[in-house]
Amino acid sequence: MSSNKNNYVVIMAGGIGSRFWPFSRNNHPKQFHDILGTGKTMIQQTAERFENICPQENIFIVTNRIYKEKVKEQLPYLSDNQILLEPIARNTAPCVAYAAYKIYKQNPDANIIVAPSDHVILKEVAFENFINEALIQTSQNDIIVTLGIKPHRPDTGYGYIQFLEKKSFGELHKVKTFTEKPNLEVAKQFVESGEFVWNAGIFLFNAKTILKAFEENMPETAEIFKQGNSTYFTSEESKFIEMAYSQSKSISIDYGIMEKAVNVHVLLCEFGWSDLGTWKSLYEISPKDENQNALSGKHLLYDTKNCIVRTSQNKVVVVEGLDNYIVAEFDNVFMICKKDSEQKVKQFLNDAKERFGEDFV
Repeated sequence: MSSNKNNYVVIMAGGIGSRFWPFSRNNHPKQFHDILGTGKTMIQQTAERFENICPQENIFIVTNRIYKEKVKEQLPYLSDNQILLEPIARNTAPCVAYAAYKIYKQNPDANIIVAPSDHVILKEVAFENFINEALIQTSQNDIIVTLGIKPHRPDTGYGYIQFLEKKSFGELHKVKTFTEKPNLEVAKQFVESGEFVWNAGIFLFNAKTILKAFEENMPETAEIFKQGNSTYFTSEESKFIEMAYSQSKSISIDYGIMEKAVNVHVLLCEFGWSDLGTWKSLYEISPKDENQNALSGKHLLYDTKNCIVRTSQNKVVVVEGLDNYIVAEFDNVFMICKKDSEQKVKQFLNDAKERFGEDFV
């Protein structure tokens, strides 16, 4: 399917990726890094992924205003109108509302994909096929489609979607429940039941459907962003958004809409997906040496296995006697911790901030 002028993609690129500290930093979050060594940053790869799906002028990036220059530098073909700048972090619901109301003003027939900027997709053609299949459904029906990934293991770092077996709209399944990051016991039960998939955090809907969903499930947010209709695509937009965000609750689209709406469906997919949210997820998709070490930088390793070592090119790092560790350095922070302790990385970051200040975050 050639790119359709009614297809739009909204790429969410505002987060700081704190579980990827010290590599992901306030002034340079992971979406602006070439994490996989491909020669392209994550946000560049994400935008490229939609080139056959929608025209370049229909790619919108929502990010924190402090990253405006980074976005322009990495995606120079975007106009200022395509870069939506958030004055403060308010999670994903206000971000989707802002983009949806702005796009609706330009094209009420818009068919919108919302995707994070920091996910890895290994099978690009399969991904495109699934997206196109979902877009056909959302353009013809008043439904919200989410992409669900068949789980390979009981992972506690992902959200889960429970679906009903009864098929509707072709290969889509009606969603029964959403569960954010369960504990290991629950995750095991989910995977064994066969009724759950991982939530890829990619949502599709037409503009009318999502505006209706905001009006029904988050009326205050709908009211706020509807007031901006006269300012979108004008010089008044940023002043309006400043006010809108100061009034908006910080809430995710998952909690605000997906868990409440009755017209949510999941498309079961397989396209080599990882949300690359943590050090362990990067380790899993990285090439390994003969001792199962995933390496980047200059190192001398002795009696070391199952580790991920990511350090800068201008330092030689010597590692001896480690098994199953993360060794990560970026700028002015060096971290060594057990791979199984990766969920503590946020705590390390907060402790560093408290003790040593913002320069280390």
